[in-house]
Amino acid sequence: MTASSTRRTTVTRSRTAAVGAIAVAGALLLAGCGDQTDDSSSSSDTASASAAPLADKLPADIKAGSTLKVGSDIAYPPVEYMDGGKAVGIDPDIADALGKQLGVKFEFQNGKFDQLIVGLQSKRFNVIMSAMNDTKDRQEGIDSDTGKKAGNGIDFVDYFTAGTSILVQKDNPEGIKSLDDLCGKVVALQKGTTSEGIAKAQSTKCTDDGKKAITLQTFDTDPEALLRLKQGASVADLNDFPVAAYNAKTSGGGNDFEVVGDQIEAGPYGIGVSKENTELRDALQAAMSAIIENGEYAKILEKWNVTDGAVTEAKINGGS
Repeated sequence: MTASSTRRTTVTRSRTAAVGAIAVAGALLLAGCGDQTDDSSSSSDTASASAAPLADKLPADIKAGSTLKVGSDIAYPPVEYMDGGKAVGIDPDIADALGKQLGVKFEFQNGKFDQLIVGLQSKRFNVIMSAMNDTKDRQEGIDSDTGKKAGNGIDFVDYFTAGTSILVQKDNPEGIKSLDDLCGKVVALQKGTTSEGIAKAQSTKCTDDGKKAITLQTFDTDPEALLRLKQGASVADLNDFPVAAYNAKTSGGGNDFEVVGDQIEAGPYGIGVSKENTELRDALQAAMSAIIENGEYAKILEKWNVTDGAVTEAKINGGS
């Protein structure tokens, strides 16, 4: 999911760059499935296109098919995760509300986070909805590690705001309070995320300050990183605030983890859309604006206790 926002560099999630997981052991069952991009789980049925107020804004092919395929790493509760074979969470609920406006069903397809942009550009799905931070690097197709053009950029319709949090073992045995306290220590996190970019930048700062670098352990899924932290093999996991807070609240009945310090570099989550598909992008923006105005958006955030991450308008490419 650069350090300019949280989950998620050019192929990074901050899933950051606001509360978020099912017990680690349960989540690991999902991680064990590997790249499940051939599996799909749809959100609940939406209104028919004939009854949807914004259906005419959709591209003709999507409107005719009545389905919008969504690429997502569905192991990131409470933003998106599997429950009873179905994708549930903040993103699927917002997708349902958008679907009612557009008259289509949002069908979530599971995949590795760092491969979602590639999947979008190869037209495996129509959009990305996976706690992905809207960043300039992603908009422009820049590899945040090299600073060079690495591929085509994508557009975003912004729908939420979150920052990165530091998750540590319960009672904080290592006394971690900020990024500076991670110098010379082992940190586990999901690769391809904005959190990884933040950790790399902090590691450079550590060495510039004459301290030891951070030892980064990166994993395909966040539950794998959480397990390392739970086992004491790392001192922290950097994660989007809603996800970190959810894990702190739920994992081990609230006895496994806790969040320390303030949110880092809060930025917008965006629905990723190909730059070639401006019609779909604009339809999503109109639908997002509609659910903000009619109150459905606020109800969803209240349900998941993440109202602090609300946006007041659906900006296009509002990330920095």
